[in-house]
Amino acid sequence: MSNPRPTCLRCRRPESFCWCRKIEPVATRTRLVFLQHQRESRVRIGTARIAHLALLNSEFHVGTSFPMEPAPRTAVLFPGEDALPPETLREGEPWTLIVVDGTWSQARKLVQRDPVLSALPRVGFRPQSPGNYRIRAEPSEDCLATVEAVAQVLAHVEGSPERFDSMIAAFTHMVDLQVAAANDERAIPRRKVRAGPRAADAELERLRAEWGGLVLLHAEANPHSRGEDVPGKLELLHLVALRPATGQRFEAVVAPRRPLAPDTPRRVGLEASDLLGGDEVSLALGALRDFLRADDVICTWGGYPLDLLDAEGFGAGASLDLRALLARRLGRRPGPPESVLGEAPHGPPPGRGRAGRTVATLEALVRSLLAVGNGGAQRAR
Repeated sequence: MSNPRPTCLRCRRPESFCWCRKIEPVATRTRLVFLQHQRESRVRIGTARIAHLALLNSEFHVGTSFPMEPAPRTAVLFPGEDALPPETLREGEPWTLIVVDGTWSQARKLVQRDPVLSALPRVGFRPQSPGNYRIRAEPSEDCLATVEAVAQVLAHVEGSPERFDSMIAAFTHMVDLQVAAANDERAIPRRKVRAGPRAADAELERLRAEWGGLVLLHAEANPHSRGEDVPGKLELLHLVALRPATGQRFEAVVAPRRPLAPDTPRRVGLEASDLLGGDEVSLALGALRDFLRADDVICTWGGYPLDLLDAEGFGAGASLDLRALLARRLGRRPGPPESVLGEAPHGPPPGRGRAGRTVATLEALVRSLLAVGNGGAQRAR
């Protein structure tokens, strides 16, 4: 296998795309708290982390819900008819400013659905100039990248706007690198690439390049049918992960927080006593967080495992859907992973139950795909 691209562990970008060297961290009276939607955490060209690394008096959280007891003089940076001008935060003791990061839809839902966030005073302003985020389209000309919004609001609150030039320089550097890379790709004469084997070949190259950071993961839930009228939401129950480059394994069983569905033990392949004696979800997710590295790419079969983690407030970072990759390569929707592989994986699975078997199958499937890419015998079908 080829080695993965060297990655800057601070900004989590390939070293050739590193922007954090442009940052000169500054101290502020205002305390910044960044709340990033977990789906935005998978976007490697996001800008909230630039602002966080540039501001010494800041903290960064990822999730879909954020239990908190905000102190007095806390506001949220979010537009609204009753939003206060930033200059309000100059008065008296320092304020805490909560910055919600995500797409406009994600940020709006986080604020509207959280009773604490929705009750906080809002701070809003009209941008001094259009944004410079040329990588993806913004909903309107008044929309700014998160780092731009933070720099402008702090200029109003703290004064001395030149103090925040380095975070904008890092942002501009990131945008310039991405735009240049995209232009280089467009400049190469080629026929139009259609979704299918050729597009999937590029994804195989990503698998090969990221080999050292691949983590194969599967998760099981404790589902109840709608007719059972059981309170609560779908919850994580069993989790197995494997780092194929090293053989490092992870497994966690989470004790159900609502009644165990009658068919769940049989379906997930674990005894009811094992499930009921599982860990608290916070302990299991903390252990998973310790297992994962900043530059890991989590590979799953479909989006369901990551949706379960999202529902628990766990931002999984970069990911790759192997089922979608196979669909593009085969030109059709694949069946279960074991049917695509065509044979049972060799050796013991990395964990118990169906999750362990699924991860073992994913490992065999990934190795088979990479063998195909290297000219080996084609086994995935």
